[in-house]
Amino acid sequence: MKRAAFFPLVGLGTLLTLTCTELARASGVTPVVAEVPAVEGGLYHVDDLRTQVVFSVSCLSVSWYHGMFSGVSGSLQLDSAHPEHSHVALQLPLHSLTTTSGSVTQTLWDEGWLDVRKYPDATFVSTQVVSDGPSQARVAGRLTLHGVTRPVTLRVHFVGAGKNPMDQDYTVGFEAHGTIQRSAFGIRNAMSAVGDDVKLTLTGVFEKSPSDTLR
Repeated sequence: MKRAAFFPLVGLGTLLTLTCTELARASGVTPVVAEVPAVEGGLYHVDDLRTQVVFSVSCLSVSWYHGMFSGVSGSLQLDSAHPEHSHVALQLPLHSLTTTSGSVTQTLWDEGWLDVRKYPDATFVSTQVVSDGPSQARVAGRLTLHGVTRPVTLRVHFVGAGKNPMDQDYTVGFEAHGTIQRSAFGIRNAMSAVGDDVKLTLTGVFEKSPSDTLR
């Protein structure tokens, strides 16, 4: 899979980090967060159990309807010293879509919507990163969905980093937000009832094994 520039990474603010760490320790919980404003670089892979993509779309102009995708795969090559040189590529299985209604989920799988038999996956490959501060960035990339590739820009926030106490894997986490127009990807069914704008929220968790951390 192709790789391109992705999430810039600089540390959390020292005061916020130490405060969260002390609160966690007081509760008897081992914090999974970097205690200094430094994050390990290297090759990471997606933690598919904790990585989620949530979409929100206007329904009849009176409410927002939400759904979620899971099973994301991909990798992140992180350069902490020069975040603009980092690389990421993600793949999302569209059949992982879930909603609160089985019939709605089935409809969205079918032709006229995602058409998951013909287009089983969506992919995102980043192309540029622009820092907006110590833990914020705008990340541009190419999103391929429903057989169409369009440029998309995500607003990315660095959440935290540290060693997972359960499996000892070093882990970094981000949250990203963006909006796409479904019509731009050829999904134009029921435009009078379902909004064109689709809001996306990505919770991205990436980890590497202890052997990778030592490299």
